[in-house]
Amino acid sequence: MVRGMLRKLANQSLSVAGKWQQQQLRRLNIHEYQGAELMGKYGINVPKGVAVASLEEVKKSIQEMFPNQSEVVVKSQVLAGGRGLGTFKNGFQGGVHIVKADQAEEIASKMLGQILVTKQTGAQGKVVSKVYLCEKMSLVNEMYFSIILDRTTAGPLIIACRKGGTSIEDLAEKFPDMIIKVPIDVFKGISDEDAAKVVDGLAPKVADRTDSIEQVKKLYQLFCESDCTMLEINPLAETSDNKLVAADAKLNFDDNAAYRQKEIFALRDSSQEDPREVAAAKADLNYIGLDGEIGCMVNGAGLAMATMDIIKLHGGTPANFLDVGGNATENQVVEAFKILTADEKVKAILVNIFGGIMKCDVIAGGIVNAAKQVQLKVPVVVRLEGTNVEQGKRILKESGMTLITAEDLDDAAEKAVKALA
Repeated sequence: MVRGMLRKLANQSLSVAGKWQQQQLRRLNIHEYQGAELMGKYGINVPKGVAVASLEEVKKSIQEMFPNQSEVVVKSQVLAGGRGLGTFKNGFQGGVHIVKADQAEEIASKMLGQILVTKQTGAQGKVVSKVYLCEKMSLVNEMYFSIILDRTTAGPLIIACRKGGTSIEDLAEKFPDMIIKVPIDVFKGISDEDAAKVVDGLAPKVADRTDSIEQVKKLYQLFCESDCTMLEINPLAETSDNKLVAADAKLNFDDNAAYRQKEIFALRDSSQEDPREVAAAKADLNYIGLDGEIGCMVNGAGLAMATMDIIKLHGGTPANFLDVGGNATENQVVEAFKILTADEKVKAILVNIFGGIMKCDVIAGGIVNAAKQVQLKVPVVVRLEGTNVEQGKRILKESGMTLITAEDLDDAAEKAVKALA
């Protein structure tokens, strides 16, 4: 029983650790139309298209860009997969439609300003602020192509499959023998031989082999020069006029490169992100929203995960992962409290600080200032230990705030769970 409980806690820790690592890297995600525009700059074949934000723009774009097209593709733009099978909260089905050109305005009216729910957005969905109007291409074959950063080879890895149009997970399960992996020497770059291996693995039916090799090399150039962490094209398609086209693409970029990729990072659409995480990032806090009822404010990722585990052990559920770090200021602590108290699901707050670099009196001052700026309507459990702990406790005591103090982590978690009752 004890082993089972420890194993369960370990798995939970690893899960949260993975989410925390993703939050730390904060990889920029951009919309499909933005990715297509960027690829076009590198000479990569993409469908002709334009992003529009109003029905007037839809009408104008159809007349100017697609005057001779009988059909167009209307794609809702949200930062989530599964759009085609998604459902709008107004009842409209599907976030991607192939329609008659004269029906594009009507379809767009059911998407713009509406909330689309997909398998990746969660039940809350995401608002569609723009739709992407694309030419309808005659595709004769669909394949899969991606470039990722691979820990094993310590460099970029191209993954491709001669089948495409569905998730790589499904492809790997159904067609494992069709998956090819080509590691690229990060110092030498992609060679003609590397690109040829990819193209031969894709086995295009009509596209010219030499042109296809050049397209693969251009995709790798884009990946490196733009500091991508992932470039995924699904499908990478062949058209009836014998071209290889990136029909749909997803690109992520390393936030560590923001200083030299200013144009790309200016494309960030924060309206598509969790507003709590956006606010936390602005305050230089590490925050991940979860589904529980106990808001956590801790210093240090390891202590934060341990705090979440102990809460679970006592029968509670954490509402978030929030690491204020070792050098947080009072203002950051205030911002942390604002984020916690803005979450309607939070029924209690647990502050767990082990002061090393972080000083307990700074945390205490931040808690007091936060109480002056936000209405604390939920019980707050505080456990302070370490540098300047006595000063911190004195600040809290003299503040006149109604707080629940705890002697250690176990005691704090138990009191936080009981405070929910």
